[in-house]
Amino acid sequence: MPPVAVITGASSGIGAATAVKLAEAGYRVILAARRAGRISELAGQIREKGGEADPVILDVTDRAAVDGFAERLDRCDVLVNNAGGAFGADTVAQGDPAEWQAMFDVNVLGTLHVTQALLPRLIASGAGTIVVMGSTAGFVAYEGGGGYVAAKHAEHAIAGTLRLELYDQPVRVIEIAPGMVRTDEFAVNRYRGDEERAAAVYAGVSEPLTAEDVADTVAWAVTRPSHVNVDLLVLRPRAQAAQHKVFRES
Repeated sequence: MPPVAVITGASSGIGAATAVKLAEAGYRVILAARRAGRISELAGQIREKGGEADPVILDVTDRAAVDGFAERLDRCDVLVNNAGGAFGADTVAQGDPAEWQAMFDVNVLGTLHVTQALLPRLIASGAGTIVVMGSTAGFVAYEGGGGYVAAKHAEHAIAGTLRLELYDQPVRVIEIAPGMVRTDEFAVNRYRGDEERAAAVYAGVSEPLTAEDVADTVAWAVTRPSHVNVDLLVLRPRAQAAQHKVFRES
């Protein structure tokens, strides 16, 4: 029986790409997301290539649904807490509390719900791995990013705390913190569907990271020998020296 990897937010972007990479690495991947059509299609694509994939409709902000999912799962060797997102780009003074709540619900509490529910199975595997999909926003604040920055700082804190609390258990905690990644939906969702504003984020940057770049990094970290813990891996495109230092071609 192949090891099992659960990927939340697997319907698009980094989550979908990570599912493909882990399936290629020999994992049976559980595609957990809200959009049934997307995950069913992805599962079919993975199976066509000889991989094992099961789509599961799941809202990580619904604790009852998460607990029910965990009870039905026969085993879990890897959990990739990827579900997340940024909503809005207002200043702290003008930010919409509902958007802040939504960001905390999916990024922070979603990670908490799924990790708590699957932790017994991860421990029982004898070599479990928890991946927290963080962000460079979890270390450096920037204007217009207050809610997302706060949520990603919280996820960083969860990863660090878990590592301390699980030090005597057979479970690794890996945090992946990407910088500028261009995916189909992230910036568009952040700017409430304004594709022009979303495109401006990447203007002049010839090669931002892709979802596949991040997925490749996740797969590398997960497939290290079980005694090797990649505590934190920060990756950025070469053009992004720091959060505010980005080379843009004219």
